[in-house]
This record gives sequence, C-alpha cells and structure tokens, in this order.
Amino acid sequence: MSIKYKFSNSEGIYFVSFATVGWIDVFTRRVYRDLFLESLTYCSKEKGLRLHAWVIMSNHVHLIISCMEGQHLANIMRDLKKYSSYRILKEIREYPKESRKDWMLYLFGKAGEKNSNNKVFQFWQQDNHPIELDPQTNMFDTRINYLHDNPVEAGLVVKGSDYLYSSAIDYEDDKGLIEIDRLG
Repeated sequence: MSIKYKFSNSEGIYFVSFATVGWIDVFTRRVYRDLFLESLTYCSKEKGLRLHAWVIMSNHVHLIISCMEGQHLANIMRDLKKYSSYRILKEIREYPKESRKDWMLYLFGKAGEKNSNNKVFQFWQQDNHPIELDPQTNMFDTRINYLHDNPVEAGLVVKGSDYLYSSAIDYEDDKGLIEIDRLG
C-alpha cells in the first residue's frame, strides 16, 4: 500500500472516508447511526481521538480527525471500525423491526468469507484512505465543505447544518449530537 494512504504523521490532521462492504445502506436507520456515534464518542473519551468534523451517510462515513499525543490514529481507526461493526451487526441480528436482516447478514457474511482477517462477517471495507490536511490551507476548507455538503449533494437537506448526523451544525451554532474539537 502506498504511503499516501497511511497515517504517516502522528501529529497530523486527516480526512478519512470509509464505507460498508458493498456500499450497503445500513445507516438509513437511526439506531445504527446512533451506535456509530457511541463508538466515536468512546474513542474520543477513551482512546485519544480528536474529532474535528464528521458526517454519517447511508453507507459511508467521512471524518476529519487527529489524535492526542502518544496515540496512533491507525490503532484508533482499527478499534473504531472493529467495535462499531460488532455493535451494529449485533443490533441488526437482534433488531425486531429490521426487515433487511437476512439480506444484510448474507452480504456481510459473504464479504467475511472472502477475508481471512474476519471470523464470520465483514461490515466495513478495509481501507480508510487517510489524506493529511493542513488547517492553514485551502485544502482543509475544501475537505470540510465537502464533508458538510455531502447530505446536500445527496438531496437530503437544503443546507448542511440541517442534517442531524453531521458536525455542520457545530460549525454554525455548537448544538450537534457529539462533542467535536472544532478547527477554524
């Protein structure tokens, strides 16, 4: 794997995107979005994750993140994806109103069979494609705008701060769902 797709600078700020296997639309249900937010909050409080911006779409997540001194983003991302997938898959199996249960578990199971790193299921695609950002450059503003405009481009809302599962509201009036370490 190329160095451009690794967390090479332990003090860097990164734009990270990752998706469910097969781009399965898991996050159309609030219960699964909330479980992912719980995982983000845990990593922020217990693992040293610094969350600067985020959005959860129907089948993928975008984050702008860094970490506390002495921590490693690659380890935090591994733990975030491992734990969130465990919790979400458990909820899919147990959620009585999940009409897509058999279909989703079948697809996650087929993906898991293809990957020797998994015991049964694979929820997330393995890559994160971290891109290091400089908060002092236009690239940072471009990425944060892209992240916050994702729900607008998808036709879900008229303006980014109207989308509940995003930090765009925090950049407007600090009333988001989870605490962020706001930049800029």
